[in-house]
Amino acid sequence: MLLSNHSGKTLEAGLDEAGRGCLAGPVVASAVILPPDYFHPLLNDSKQLTAKQRDLLREEVCREAVHWAVAEVSPKEIDQINILNASFLAMHRALDQLQAEPEYLLVDGNRFKAYKAVPHACMVKGDGRFYSIAAASVLAKTHRDELMCRLAQEFPQYGWERNAGYPTKHHRSAIAGYGTCVHHRLTFRLLPEQLELAWG
Repeated sequence: MLLSNHSGKTLEAGLDEAGRGCLAGPVVASAVILPPDYFHPLLNDSKQLTAKQRDLLREEVCREAVHWAVAEVSPKEIDQINILNASFLAMHRALDQLQAEPEYLLVDGNRFKAYKAVPHACMVKGDGRFYSIAAASVLAKTHRDELMCRLAQEFPQYGWERNAGYPTKHHRSAIAGYGTCVHHRLTFRLLPEQLELAWG
């Protein structure tokens, strides 16, 4: 059973990101403030949901949330500041877009870079524990998947409409065969070591 609030504050924002482990595309984060007594029987960690359920919940969250926002950090920025800092930056950018400043932040995971003077708590596996983090998880995931499907039309060889930029066997084979493109994270290990050696 997920909880609707942790701090007792009315404007408590849940934060989560999607795409941290991908080889291509941006990292995407979302910030969501739900009503303090929010409940939904289906809402959960986006990884536990089907694509159809995520799409339905995306509409639900956007309709019912008090405030919500989604933000991206590009592959180029990820290469410059590393993926951990990029995840924090994406969350900060999402918070910057909210129409009201939150009174408290609930962050999925075990680390976070403080945002202004807003108190926060890190929640390991928080997307399966709190509705606001689960809602942020759904928005970040659906936004990113939709974006990767659009990018796949421009770069069909990588299969991003199916793998969303994650390091699948097909994606890595396509990188080996076609090389990288502007959307790849060049500081990531894009290929297994034996293939990288073969390239050298």
